[in-house]
Amino acid sequence: MPKTVADVMSRDPIVVRRETPLQEAIQILAEKRISGLPVVDDAGKLVGIISEADLMWQETGITPPAYIMFLDSVIYLQNPATYERDLHKALGQNVGDAMSKNPITTKSDTLLKQAAKIMSDRNVHRLPVLDSEEKVVGILTRGDIIRAMAASQD
Repeated sequence: MPKTVADVMSRDPIVVRRETPLQEAIQILAEKRISGLPVVDDAGKLVGIISEADLMWQETGITPPAYIMFLDSVIYLQNPATYERDLHKALGQNVGDAMSKNPITTKSDTLLKQAAKIMSDRNVHRLPVLDSEEKVVGILTRGDIIRAMAASQD
């Protein structure tokens, strides 16, 4: 019988809230040796995800968008709105400032093969697993899938 996400996901993952200080999220990631955390609201519903990639902005900072001057006008060569978003992330003090919104998710009854394809196609490292009320019940990582593959070889 084909495996589902529920068969291999990590249950009851550690979650944080928007107002969690970034330093606290960084400590959790480092101490637990994980690369991302679901972000939930007061009702436990998923609102985003904070990952190592989101936190890199804190160290690397950002580069203002390139522009040229033409007849006393500024013409941006990149979208200035993207710069504004990235600046907000780099200067953020809490998880809500730095998190990625609208993460790709899955359900526990999704076939593992389908979830693996979503992760591969969308180049994501983790999928929060939601119940019918959009609450986080687990998380599926690339490592979970690899461990399931190894176990099926036995």
